[in-house]
Amino acid sequence: MVYLDNNATTPLDPLVAEKMNWFVREHFGNPSSLYPIGRAAKELLTEAREQVALAIGAHRSEVIFTGSGTESDNFAIIGVLEAFPEKKKFITSTIEHPAVLETARYLERKGYVINYLPVDQYGLIDLDFLKSVISEDTALVSVMMANNEIGTIQPIEEIVKIAHRYGVLVHTDAVQAFGKMEVNVDKLGVDLLTVSSHKIYGPKGVGALYIRKGIPIRPFIHGGHQEFGLRAGTENTVGIIGFGEAAKVLRERWKKDKDRLEKLAEKLKTGLERKIPKIKFNGHPEKRIKTTVNFAFPGLEAEAILLALATKGIYVSTGSACSEESEEPSHVLLAIGLRPEIARSAIRMSLGRFNQDEDIDKVLEELPEIIDQLRKISSFNPDL
Repeated sequence: MVYLDNNATTPLDPLVAEKMNWFVREHFGNPSSLYPIGRAAKELLTEAREQVALAIGAHRSEVIFTGSGTESDNFAIIGVLEAFPEKKKFITSTIEHPAVLETARYLERKGYVINYLPVDQYGLIDLDFLKSVISEDTALVSVMMANNEIGTIQPIEEIVKIAHRYGVLVHTDAVQAFGKMEVNVDKLGVDLLTVSSHKIYGPKGVGALYIRKGIPIRPFIHGGHQEFGLRAGTENTVGIIGFGEAAKVLRERWKKDKDRLEKLAEKLKTGLERKIPKIKFNGHPEKRIKTTVNFAFPGLEAEAILLALATKGIYVSTGSACSEESEEPSHVLLAIGLRPEIARSAIRMSLGRFNQDEDIDKVLEELPEIIDQLRKISSFNPDL
């Protein structure tokens, strides 16, 4: 099997699985209980929180565990807007993950004014447009750190400088950046930041939201006192323990992984450009997560390419895993200016920790032949 869909989810690291198995065998107490088995679970939860905090340069008291990256995004946006009821403007970009875009549409229906920042052909937001729409009536700016489909990295530090001049808070969804580049909340200057466990070789069903100390925010889920009173409900202890271990492993090896995987990704990109004519690379040539490789194959349907690759044991994506069942072309690819028929021909290959040289060799052997065969039977062949 050649798995090249690591932006959708990553395999569980063996060290993480080992730690979770140990926890399940040895600990079952509720972290809120005062007797010893509850306190033991609480201490392990605190250790995991510390590991996640260290991985993003935060203090552990600023890390709130949630059920997913999507929940963290919703919590950040709705929680801040409810903390500032007098401010009715929210700014985001046209290429955000559905977790942010659908929340923005929900807010529109509730009467909020939403400004969507346009992007250029590479997926970079228009900072001049941001300067033209932001005001003291804006409650929050939310722009993803790195795009999940094309990998483009946004100028978060510049966004923060602009927003803070108006007293506006900034949230970034760093789910796709975490583990692939440095994510340091102090260097970025953000007020809120989202990360997810299953994108860093941890378990599914657990995410985290960084909330800078002193930032006003209202609870998103109401009930008990868990998570400093900001996220009610008994904690997913085994998931959090796995997330903490994944963050610990990440800190130890992300730079080494990054160097090796970027070389593999470049081998994949240049190999495909050399072997397959008339293909279009999507994303910034430099300012991107290099392990995300997105190509359009004009005249073909991405689904046909994906299924043909799957018969060879090669697994890729047509875009965001959260939008995979949609028949509409990628909103990200449309936003960077691709025509719908070109956007429908694009596949995303995303590399991860367990990919090796032979995986790339396999793709470079199989994909050109698949494209050649599909083009022979295709009746539609638009220009780039």
